[in-house]
Amino acid sequence: MATGKIGVTTENIFPVIKKFLYSDHEIFLRELVSNAVDATQKIRTLSSFGEFKGELGTLDVRVSVDKENGTLTVSDRGIGMDSDDVDKYINQIAFSGAEEFLQKYKDTANSIIGHFGLGFYSAFMVSKKVEIRSLSYKEGAKAVLWTCDGSPEYTMEECDKADRGTDIILYLDDDSKEFLEQARIDTLLTKYCRFLPVPVISGKVQEWKDGKMQDTDKDKVINATEPLWTRKPSDLKDEDYLRFYHELMPGQDDPMFWIHLNVDYPFTLTGILYFPKIKNEFDVRKDRIQLYCNQVYVTDQVEGVVPEFMTLMQGVIDSPDIPLNVSRSYLQADTAVKKISGYISKKVAEKLDSMFKTDRKAFEEKWDDIKVFIEYGMLTDEKFFESARKFYLLKDVEGKYFTLDEYHTLVEGEQKDKDGRLIYLYATDKTAQHSYIQAAEAKGYSVLLLDGQLEPHMVGLLESKLENVGFVRVDSDTPERLIRKSDEKASGLTPDETEVLTMLFKTQIPEVDNAQFMVGFEAIAPDAAPATVTQNEFMRRMKDMAAMQPGMAFYGDMPASYSLTVNTDQAAVKTIIADTKTAIGADAERILSEIAALNEEISKASKEAQDKKEPAPEMKEQNDKVSQLRAQLESEVGKYAAGQPKIKQIIDLALLQSGLLKGAALSEFIRRSASLL
Repeated sequence: MATGKIGVTTENIFPVIKKFLYSDHEIFLRELVSNAVDATQKIRTLSSFGEFKGELGTLDVRVSVDKENGTLTVSDRGIGMDSDDVDKYINQIAFSGAEEFLQKYKDTANSIIGHFGLGFYSAFMVSKKVEIRSLSYKEGAKAVLWTCDGSPEYTMEECDKADRGTDIILYLDDDSKEFLEQARIDTLLTKYCRFLPVPVISGKVQEWKDGKMQDTDKDKVINATEPLWTRKPSDLKDEDYLRFYHELMPGQDDPMFWIHLNVDYPFTLTGILYFPKIKNEFDVRKDRIQLYCNQVYVTDQVEGVVPEFMTLMQGVIDSPDIPLNVSRSYLQADTAVKKISGYISKKVAEKLDSMFKTDRKAFEEKWDDIKVFIEYGMLTDEKFFESARKFYLLKDVEGKYFTLDEYHTLVEGEQKDKDGRLIYLYATDKTAQHSYIQAAEAKGYSVLLLDGQLEPHMVGLLESKLENVGFVRVDSDTPERLIRKSDEKASGLTPDETEVLTMLFKTQIPEVDNAQFMVGFEAIAPDAAPATVTQNEFMRRMKDMAAMQPGMAFYGDMPASYSLTVNTDQAAVKTIIADTKTAIGADAERILSEIAALNEEISKASKEAQDKKEPAPEMKEQNDKVSQLRAQLESEVGKYAAGQPKIKQIIDLALLQSGLLKGAALSEFIRRSASLL
């Protein structure tokens, strides 16, 4: 019997701390099973080289729970260890046996998981004592028993063991009794080991008998040793991919399509990524892609390995070339990872481009479901944007699809403004904006339908990328001014008339929650609507984006800004203007003259003080008088307007068209409409 101290030195302890400072204790089971699989793969490799001439026999890994003795055992029939091996690979921490083996057999070795290092020591996170019972494959080797209680002291002696391989026996501590429950162990093995290349056995298959679930004599195999992504795409059918998808994502609808990744240079990467159908709202969950390293589950937090937009996808990726940090649960953002991310983005773009070219009709049928992926990619990945320009589609309100180049050609003849800028008109709600769409189409314009969740951001992106192109929503101005073909037509009103009429209409606008209105006048056309309510394009975009980005809450909290544009060419409006002049024109002119005189006096005094470089004199009395006169004028105009139902009717028609007339104001409009009839 030998005793000694585990070789921990300042030279080799740092790599151990760096690689094995696990944050989650359950990782120990993954490490031990992975090591057991390594040992099994090694004996296969040695046998294929003729360096092991014995019978391989059944090669599997067994995980056994013994609640009575408080132990959990992981057993394999791999290469095993003798006392020299234990001293080299166990007692000298941070010497990775897998790394050494890979170097020797790098061109032909079966999948070796354990280049993570000696994850064996993770066992001490849950154990008060750990035993290793091992018998090496080497001829004449003697079995060895190694025991350690987690301190640097260990014991090692010969023991009896009939079969080649290794048993790791964990005497679980009081805080880790959960790992003596078969259901808990099975859950962890399913999570971490369901695709390992060696059968992993845990307990027995159960069946319903005598009113309860009971063990049978059949071993319960946890894993599928040849997962779909390890097979050649040419050997697989659609039903194979669909079956695998539903194994990964039970309860989900069929995916729209998938991409099978398979590359071995300049890095090794395999996997299958599925495009799921997003049913409701934009759901940015980031746990739908599982990362494996040689079929060992690592994490479902794959930021950095896949492009940001692909966190919306589902599936698996497997690569031994992705570096892992101390917990093997988070990824280091290094050059290798960036290359892999770029490759995946490129493959997705190639797949989409191929789908578009091969069967455009089918691609268009999928567009509304896949555009969220594509737009997210274009917004977050510059290279993907450049690739996606070829197959990105715009859809008009009639349901027709166009590439960016096709749409440019379609509208360039009719939709250029007076400055030569091409204007793309769009709607976000076909029903609510129906009248605006009709008015735009009546002028010969095409209207796009941009009703997706990312469209507010896409509008800005496309404006920045497409040369001399602007996007304008159909309800952001009057139909005649959506695309400015010439300078605005003057309203034909004097400044005083404009001021009075502004008060006339503004005093009759009903209260609209979180909204403010500006009133303007323009001679649009005799057959155009008497008034139109529009929303400022810039402010509306800011509010739309604020709804998706908490950092833009400033815009979200601001009241919506609307413009009421009154058409002074329309017959009813002309009548209102004429009637207003007759009824209150003289009084209004008198008050406005007084205001003008006072303002002139204030301005003159201020200018004289400025010329003399003296403080301006106190003009409080004059300013107060101006305020009083303006309030008087507004009161008189408001009283007059209140008795003119046609003014309210014109305003309410404009509000109704824009969906802003609600509640009591809507009821009053209906009552008034009936009385006017």
